[in-house]
Amino acid sequence: MKRVTVDLPGRPYDVVVGPGALGEVAALLADRRRCAVVSQAAVAPHAAAICGALTDTELFLIDDGENAKSLATVDDLCRRLAEWGLLRGDAVIALGGGVVGDIVGFAAAVYHRGVDVVQAPTSLLAMVDSAIGGKTGVNLPEGKNLVGAFHQPIGVLADIDTLTTLPEREYRAGLGEVAKYALMGDDALAAFLRERADGVLSRDTEVVTEVVARCAALKAEVVAADPEERSGLRATLNYGHTFAHALETTSDFALVHGEAVALGLVFAGELGRALERIDATEAAAHRDLVASLGLPVTVPTGARADALLAVMRRDKKASGGLTFVLRGPNGLEAVEDPPAPALEHAFRAVGVDVH
Repeated sequence: MKRVTVDLPGRPYDVVVGPGALGEVAALLADRRRCAVVSQAAVAPHAAAICGALTDTELFLIDDGENAKSLATVDDLCRRLAEWGLLRGDAVIALGGGVVGDIVGFAAAVYHRGVDVVQAPTSLLAMVDSAIGGKTGVNLPEGKNLVGAFHQPIGVLADIDTLTTLPEREYRAGLGEVAKYALMGDDALAAFLRERADGVLSRDTEVVTEVVARCAALKAEVVAADPEERSGLRATLNYGHTFAHALETTSDFALVHGEAVALGLVFAGELGRALERIDATEAAAHRDLVASLGLPVTVPTGARADALLAVMRRDKKASGGLTFVLRGPNGLEAVEDPPAPALEHAFRAVGVDVH
C-alpha cells in the first residue's frame, strides 16, 4: 500500500493506492451518521466492501457513459439523496470510473451547498487523474465539462484489486492518461513504462500500484500548487486534452476519454514540432509511447478539422481563440492561436481531414 498526500493548505488528504485500499473507508468515515455510495451497475459489486465496513449506507446507481454526465443526472441524483435524507454532515462515496467521479463530485459540491465526498476510483484512468484534485463537472451539448465546480475529496481510495474486472479497452484507455504524465516531462516514468511494459499491460499488481502512485504524486504536486487553476500551472495537466475533448464531442463519444487523450498527445507532439518547440525525435517519442501502450495514433474516419476547431475554441482554457498546452524549451506552456500551417500539419499527422 502506498500513500500520496495532496498537501492543500488547511485541508490535505491522502490518495491510498494498492490492493485492498477500499478497506480504508471505515477509518476515513467512522464518525459519519450515514454515507451514500453512488456507482454504476457494472462496478456495484465492489460496493460490498464499503457497505460492510460502515453502519448506515445506501447504494444509488446512475447510468453509464459520457452521455450520463448531464445536469439531468445530477438533478435526479440529488433528489434521490434528499428523499433518502442525506444531510450536510453526512458523506457521499463515488465508486466507479471518471464519469461517476465527475458526476458525484459535482452533485456533492452543490447538494446542501457542499457535502464531503470520497473518491473510490475503479478505473485506471480515474485512479491516475480524475479522482484526484477536486475537478468535477458535467457536459453540455456544446462541449465537455462546461458546467462544474472545484470540490476536493476528503480522501481517494485507489484499490488496485478493482482493476481485475475492468474491460481491456477501459484499462488501455487509462494508459492514455499515464502516457500524458510521462510525456509531460517525467523521463523516469517514461523509462519505467518502457522497462516494465509487460507488467503494465498484464496488470501486474506491483507494477500497476507503482505506476498509479507515481502518477498520483505528479498530479498531487501540481494540484497543491494551483488547486483551482488560478496561476495557470494546473492547466499543464491538460496536455493533449484540448484536441481530445474536441474529438470526443464531435464524434459523440465514439472514443473513450483515454483513447482521445492518446490521440491528443500525438497531435500536441506534432503541433509542437511544427512550431519548432520540440524536434522531430521528441515528437516521434510521443507517437511511439502511445503506440507501445496499444492506443490509437490516428483518428477514426470522418474527423474534420473545421468541426474540431469550432469545439476547441469553446474549450475551458481558451481566452477567445485557440489555446494549447505544448512542450517547449521551458517545459509545458500555454500557446495561443498557432498559425494555420502548423495546425494543418498536426491534423494531418493524426489523420484528420483538413479540407
